[in-house]
Amino acid sequence: MTNAEKTMQEYDYRYEKKRVFFLIDSKSFYASVESVERGLNPLKSLLVVMSEQANTNGGLVLAASPMAKKKLGVTNVMRQRDLPKDKGLIIAHPRMNLYIQENLKINSIYRTYTTEDKVLPYSIDESILDMTDTWEFFGKSPESVARQIQEKVCAETGIYLTVGIGDSPVLAKMALDIEAKHNKSLMGVWHYEDLPTKLWPINKLNEVWSIGNRTASKLNQMGIYSMYDLAHQDPYQFRTKMGIMGEQLFALSWGIDRTDLTEVVKPKSKSFGNSQVLPRDYRKREEIEIVIREMADQVAARIRSHKKQTNLVSLFIGYSFAESEKQGTHGFRKQLRISPTNDTRQLMQIMVELFEKHWQGEVIRNIGIDYGDLIDDVGIQLDLFRQPENQVNANKIDKVVDEIRLRFGTNAIMRAMSKDTGGTAINRASLVGGHNGGNSYE
Repeated sequence: MTNAEKTMQEYDYRYEKKRVFFLIDSKSFYASVESVERGLNPLKSLLVVMSEQANTNGGLVLAASPMAKKKLGVTNVMRQRDLPKDKGLIIAHPRMNLYIQENLKINSIYRTYTTEDKVLPYSIDESILDMTDTWEFFGKSPESVARQIQEKVCAETGIYLTVGIGDSPVLAKMALDIEAKHNKSLMGVWHYEDLPTKLWPINKLNEVWSIGNRTASKLNQMGIYSMYDLAHQDPYQFRTKMGIMGEQLFALSWGIDRTDLTEVVKPKSKSFGNSQVLPRDYRKREEIEIVIREMADQVAARIRSHKKQTNLVSLFIGYSFAESEKQGTHGFRKQLRISPTNDTRQLMQIMVELFEKHWQGEVIRNIGIDYGDLIDDVGIQLDLFRQPENQVNANKIDKVVDEIRLRFGTNAIMRAMSKDTGGTAINRASLVGGHNGGNSYE
């Protein structure tokens, strides 16, 4: 018996169902789609997808082709001003509608290999497939089936896939991040028995999925410097020190994940919100308040569409980079409990008053609004300090506006304030995921 086998005896896997999960990543997805559209090989092209920002700093790199990363050292979120000067580098603007279309096409291919309910889109470029009951219909091994999927997607879309295969979802994720992305085959396979040789030697804890820098630092302070150390903590004492996170980290170190992709999880509480990075630094109170009103309106429409009212509003104001350095903080977040409402005008007024109460003239770049503690919308709760007729009429107007936008699009009817300097709603109405949704390139 090897040392690894002896070590594995410390956890009894007899009660863990050995399943087959694929976690599939579309390699450098945005950049790959743009490369294919130009007739280029995604693995050999020099291309970046750059967000459009109307300011002196330029946009941010949203995605870079593998060769742009390797040859030019380009990294995601690099500023345009910091891009290396290379005549061969192609700069593409984002086309979110196109990326969504390609994502749907790729996921439809996945569904030919397993049942509909066992394909879970994890993000726009990653999906989890539970192949436990179906892989044997398509090949002699899970690896051969994964290769078929890679080849089929590449043939039909031009996109290369990276595949992590594991006995549990978390093992598949680690197989993808730690092994597959560095293999020529773009594939990695992790079983429970592989952990002593593949996971436990890792001593840079923040390189492991779900362990951030702060958590890694906290673990180091507890004398945990490797995944082996983490796996050999007393689980009961560890949970006492770290809470539920300790239990999750311990399970991670042993590859335990009992997730059922078909299970529908209903959140205990829900909120609706919106946030945006402003197109430039905002200094004028009037311009900032226009954006706050626009966002208050947008989120109010969302809670009305779900037949809800809010009891709790939250406002986040994020400072510009220079202001953050000056103030020593990134901004502020304030909450306010209110009487239940989904009235747009009332919520716009509340959010503006909340802003004016706490803003001290700082230069800002981010705004976020959130409506929480939601209750069912069973009627208008009249305010004794406002005319009942005005409240009823306002509610009717909100519903008419909602109906027009639902039928003809968000930009079918806009508030006049959005035409003023500082307004962003008109421009953002054409965006998808905060970026250009267009289907053509220059």
